[in-house]
Amino acid sequence: MKTSIRVFHWLPRIICILAILFVSLFAADAFAPGLTIWQQLGGFLIHLIPSFILLAFLIVAWKWERIGGIIFIVIGLVLSPFVFMLNYNRTHSIGVSLGIILMITIPFVVVGIFFIVSHSLKKKNLPKV
Repeated sequence: MKTSIRVFHWLPRIICILAILFVSLFAADAFAPGLTIWQQLGGFLIHLIPSFILLAFLIVAWKWERIGGIIFIVIGLVLSPFVFMLNYNRTHSIGVSLGIILMITIPFVVVGIFFIVSHSLKKKNLPKV
């Protein structure tokens, strides 16, 4: 396998895993004093639902890169306005809200693009029969 194909094979997978781990960090706010351990664990698991969904999409993208790429692009683009408005209503700062978009949703758009590029490179370099 050529180096560029190998890079584009692993790059979206690694970035997606890191982005899912980053999103998962937000589940840590479920641990709060005054709650029982079961309430904290229940809240933690509920906060991890987006990470589990993203992990399922990563599994799909791992097997079918083009479909997974489209899914990740759609997720990133559809969620961006919602995340922006949620943060803008809290902070009333366009800059902060755009920064949060850059950290949370745009990596998934980039991952989607990389999955599609990986699929195209592999398809283009298949041996001609």
